[in-house]
Amino acid sequence: MKVQCVLCDDVYEIEDDSLQAKRLRNRRIYMYLCSECYDRIDNKTKERHATGCFKLYDAKKKKKDLI
Repeated sequence: MKVQCVLCDDVYEIEDDSLQAKRLRNRRIYMYLCSECYDRIDNKTKERHATGCFKLYDAKKKKKDLI
């Protein structure tokens, strides 16, 4: 199966029977990232997280009042 990375627009060949190919076929919204782009995003995120200014926000929880 031929796939194209959404960031660098390079075309790659992946196996038709792989889990990643199945996800791409069944869920059209699932995007393919090549290993180079994935590693680059991973490293940049870890660098931002190490600065201390990077915050992950949790979903707001509704308070249940039982009275």
